Amino acid sequence: MPHLDLATIIRTIGLLGVAAIVFTESGLLIGLFLPGDSLLFTAGFLASQGYLDIRWLVAACFLAAVAGDQVGYAFGFRVGRALLQREDSRFFKKRYLYRAEQFFARHGGKAVILARFIPIVRTCTPIVAGMGRMRYRRFVLANVCGAALWAVGVTLAGYWLGSVIPGVDRYLLPIVLGIILLSLAPSAVHVWQERRAVRSAQRPIEQYGSHDPHMPRAPLDPTASGGRRTS
Repeated sequence: MPHLDLATIIRTIGLLGVAAIVFTESGLLIGLFLPGDSLLFTAGFLASQGYLDIRWLVAACFLAAVAGDQVGYAFGFRVGRALLQREDSRFFKKRYLYRAEQFFARHGGKAVILARFIPIVRTCTPIVAGMGRMRYRRFVLANVCGAALWAVGVTLAGYWLGSVIPGVDRYLLPIVLGIILLSLAPSAVHVWQERRAVRSAQRPIEQYGSHDPHMPRAPLDPTASGGRRTS
């Protein structure tokens, strides 16, 4: 069963292995598909059963999450500046970086914090923040806050449930699956909203063809169809 496999993996790799996975998923592109949320929750649950020390676990996951984002930011900062020296291509245009700069100047802190709870997005966000030259102090503050909410919060949630609910290990699989679904929900909602917006934008074009729906149509000529005018 998936949750037993994850629990077995955590028992095998131990505290340092969990921290390494958290670090990799937080800021390295090779960690895009690692199970961050379910890993933290399951590790917290195992700590409640005496397999790990919760104090060391929380500290290690927090530091790994912060360090991972810092590495991602530094990588994006260096790569982003190098990309500006290149000419526009089919897959890269300089205006994308300028837009990233404007986005992180306006919403950077919230984006870094909220991205912690969205798989794949949390790996890419610090890199894009570095490419967009988000203010470093602001990034560090958001990084620390996001790591505290995610790495510490999810781990303690698993620890708390394992401590207060008798036999919670029997419900670990549905709990982990629920965490995965909740973490994927924001991305799914965003994709659905984008598709809905695209369809709404296409409806006037399909209805009016190439004619601009906001421009008034010329009045029809009553004699165009061969009819007669009435006096």
